[in-house]
Amino acid sequence: MKTPKLLLGLLLSFSLNILFAQTKFEWKTGTSGGYTYRYVTNDPMKARFYKLKNGLTVILSENHKEPRIQTLIPTRAGSNTDPRTNTGLAHYLEHMLFKGTDKFGSLDWAKEKPLLDKIDDLYEQYNKTTDSTKRKAIYKEIDRVSGEAANFAIANEYDKLMASMGAQGTNAFTSFEQTVYTEDIPSNAIDRFLTVQAERFRHPILRIFHTELEAVYEEKNRGLDNDGRKVFENYYNALFPTHNYGQQTTIGTVEHLKNPSLIEIRKFYDKYYVPNNMAIIFAGDFNSDVLIKKIDEKFAYMQPKPVEEYNPAPEKPLTAVQTREVFGPTPENVTIAYRLPGAVDEKNKVLATLTDEIMSNSAAGLIDLNLNKQQKILGGSSTVQAQKDYSVWVLSGRPKQGQTLDQVKDLLLSQVEILKKGQFDERLIKSIVNNYKLNQIQGLENNNSRAYPLLSSFIISKGENWLSNVSSLDAMSKITKKDIVDFANKYLLENYVVIYKRKGKDESIKKVEKPAITPVETNRDKQSEFLKTVNDMPMADIKPVWLDFKKDIKKGKVGKAEVLYVQNTDNELFRLGFRFKMGTYHNKLLSLAAQYLQFLGTDKYTAEQLSQEFYSVASSYNIQSSGEYTTLRLSGLQENFNKSLALVEHVLKNCKADEAALTALKERIIKSRADSKLNKGAIMQGLMNYAQYGAKNPFNNQLSNEELKAVKSEDLLKILHELLSYEHTVIYYGPQLLAAFEANLPKVHPIPASFIPFPEKIDFKQIAQEKNQVFFADYDMVQSEISWVRNTVPYNPAQTPTIDVFNNYFGGGMASIVFQTIRESKALAYSTYAYYNTPSKKGEKYSLVGYIGSQADKLNDAVAAMNELLNNIPDAEKTLEVAKKNMKKTYDTERITQDGIIYSFLSAQEHGIEYDERQKTYDAIDSIHFSDLKKFADENLANKPYTYCIVASEKQVKPDDLKKYGEFKKLTLEELFGY
Repeated sequence: MKTPKLLLGLLLSFSLNILFAQTKFEWKTGTSGGYTYRYVTNDPMKARFYKLKNGLTVILSENHKEPRIQTLIPTRAGSNTDPRTNTGLAHYLEHMLFKGTDKFGSLDWAKEKPLLDKIDDLYEQYNKTTDSTKRKAIYKEIDRVSGEAANFAIANEYDKLMASMGAQGTNAFTSFEQTVYTEDIPSNAIDRFLTVQAERFRHPILRIFHTELEAVYEEKNRGLDNDGRKVFENYYNALFPTHNYGQQTTIGTVEHLKNPSLIEIRKFYDKYYVPNNMAIIFAGDFNSDVLIKKIDEKFAYMQPKPVEEYNPAPEKPLTAVQTREVFGPTPENVTIAYRLPGAVDEKNKVLATLTDEIMSNSAAGLIDLNLNKQQKILGGSSTVQAQKDYSVWVLSGRPKQGQTLDQVKDLLLSQVEILKKGQFDERLIKSIVNNYKLNQIQGLENNNSRAYPLLSSFIISKGENWLSNVSSLDAMSKITKKDIVDFANKYLLENYVVIYKRKGKDESIKKVEKPAITPVETNRDKQSEFLKTVNDMPMADIKPVWLDFKKDIKKGKVGKAEVLYVQNTDNELFRLGFRFKMGTYHNKLLSLAAQYLQFLGTDKYTAEQLSQEFYSVASSYNIQSSGEYTTLRLSGLQENFNKSLALVEHVLKNCKADEAALTALKERIIKSRADSKLNKGAIMQGLMNYAQYGAKNPFNNQLSNEELKAVKSEDLLKILHELLSYEHTVIYYGPQLLAAFEANLPKVHPIPASFIPFPEKIDFKQIAQEKNQVFFADYDMVQSEISWVRNTVPYNPAQTPTIDVFNNYFGGGMASIVFQTIRESKALAYSTYAYYNTPSKKGEKYSLVGYIGSQADKLNDAVAAMNELLNNIPDAEKTLEVAKKNMKKTYDTERITQDGIIYSFLSAQEHGIEYDERQKTYDAIDSIHFSDLKKFADENLANKPYTYCIVASEKQVKPDDLKKYGEFKKLTLEELFGY
């Protein structure tokens, strides 16, 4: 899905040419704290680029908004650099960099090492053996020796190290040109973090390999069930017949996954994980002069080596359209992909960006106005996928009911022809530039928004293109309509790839079969001396900041409407909300009316003109209707507040019926509904709602298709015209002072003297699970997905601290009991969790939701494993200690700001409390012991009835086999979806 990039329009009232004429961008050298660095003048992120003596790149961008830091440690090696004989190797290695070294992750390295060496040898034998009987015998020996070696291993010690210092977002990812290790750490954890990372990359040990290999198998099988991934792989394969972009996938082939070589993985590490091929990127709250010295001291041990970059011969030009088909259970769609120059070519990168935005910017692009707004297709978009050697421009579209994929393809290509002919307003280019400038300002507040562009610059050019990145707005402002038309006519020829995603069985799928694996010891309560040393390192004190709703929120009044106000002291942006205590539980037509509105004109504007008007005044709005609430949100520049809100008022009060638009909308909704029934995630959501609420539930609280067809324009227009006459709370975050806001608002938003009463609400009651049940839905896929559902007792704020600790200890994150047991020890799933969910308001019940996504042939083992944990929560003192430390350090550095303060207050109101609930938990954490969690679990979860919600293929999982878990019921899609 394309991320909306152009949410706001014109940023400045003066000429960008004047602005950029006063701005100079160039590389400069600075020296501070004894270190020399490079920087780009007028860089809003003020990024510093250091090169240490061993060649390690360090990139720092300070942001002191909150006491946290986003860290990225990239290596310029990914699937492109995998040997053709061992694809998936970079990704394997990414997984193994979480397993520790000879100093952590091991209880006794001297005893563990000989066993790991033996495992190395066994895998080499396994890879060279073709006889299936002999292979099974060797794997059985691998399993045996691995179990013996695991007695000396400490699973997830890396995750415990990071959790103990308050890290969040512990993860990594691999793609074509990079492998990146990510952490979000408290700013007082720098010393601990650097100590762990320096050790992590010193001498990684490939321990607990065969269970982690099984996790990769699971990831591969998930990919086989992912039609979107298959479409992606197909158009890359067609666009790049020789380049590794198209010739080997990141996760690797099934054959290579079955025959891993630990020796080859180590060779890969030794070849590419060298300082002159790596970087350390920090964005957040730190002192650069202090930090660079610490990084230098910790990573000086790394020795550089020559690195041979992947440098293939150029691809030959594509001279004909190529067509591929992908089959699978998900809805049909069409994808068109063009090969473009790589992101190293900065001018072409800018031209590709502008071309893409003119085509689709989620507001006023060609696809947005000509196809989506006119409902000619179910939905369409475009995006640029930028890589170093080549970029790819992708257009995608979904068909309406009765529409063929070829018709969607032709409509998308017709917009390309409009682009190539230059049939678009040149003023759109300036609007795009202004929006990028605005997004840049917004991004400065966010550490992620700082870190990831720096990462991209390092991967593409080792940071050398940062100057062109910083000056890209300048470059964009100089692009003319002719430049874009010339670019389009040069590259957008009869040289594209078309992928038809059709519904049907994929006969090419070759599942990675489940090997026989004996659960291994995780030693979850053991610790290495290294962990103890790190945890003893001092951390400067950071005090938590709690919300005080009486001080942090100002309350006002405009007529009969309450105003909740927080001032924006950072910039000139505003966010306005009108919150109505009325949702789809009150009127099923509310969400339909909101959808209808986007296609309606008024007596003054057409629907397309309205989109352009909102875009031109730097604003965007939407109406979201959920069960009990409807919220109208408007955002933009304060200077255009009145005009923006006046437009919203005008649209709502003066929108006119458009019968053709309504007919098209109904047809699209019916097609979207049919598509939803092909979505396994939506099916699981339906099963879980059925388990929680019964046959009539929030998920299927829908108009039937016949009811939808009978809806009239006047029914929907009445809702829209009257919406602002219902009681609503006004939510404002912006730069205007409260008194001025209260005085100004009635000028553009008159409040009625009396409000229309809300319609009567449907109440959905959670049911009690009195016996074990199995709700099953058949879906054609390789994997099986199982969710556990149990409603318990009504919300009680006194239970919040215990519940929060329980969730962190038991089922949340990679250091939790559930993850360690089900994935690390038993290798039963790639993804698993279990949470005790807090209801959204007082009076509703808590619910336990557990999940395992596993191979279908592991379903019985997976169910048994989760049930064992739910019935007898393991006592792991050290794991609990880590969970509590992580919670406290997270609270120390968590900051709720901006309009998040107001929405936190509204949530507290719903729970019947008037305080920041986090503070109660924080104060109670140290006094919560395992006995409290055990008592809580025994009372609410252990040996209690559950509803098992299972989505799987009947060809893989036999319904009769599921009856042993409880009363079995296969639910139809009509029962689940309500239509």
